[in-house]
Amino acid sequence: MDNKPKPIFEKRIFWDVNFEKLDYDDKANFVIERVFERGDVEDIRQCRRYYGEEKVKTVLLGTKFLPEHRIYLASAVIGKPIEEFRCYILRQLNPGLFPY
Repeated sequence: MDNKPKPIFEKRIFWDVNFEKLDYDDKANFVIERVFERGDVEDIRQCRRYYGEEKVKTVLLGTKFLPEHRIYLASAVIGKPIEEFRCYILRQLNPGLFPY
């Protein structure tokens, strides 16, 4: 990505992969999704700086899953309504069990 300095993310975000061998460019979609799913404000800032607004927006709108509260966060960050997020649409099509 144009010799930009690598983002510095918390290792806890990528707890299930080999963090040292994670290729931020090759696995951009995975990294962006995971940062928005588990990262804090600084992680999200680093992600947006490294990948750019358009790449982040494209990935977030097309992702299959984000926790509900993170869909709202992503919506606020990229300035798109939640109804445009694929993960929100999929959630509406497949509601969970009725919560007793």
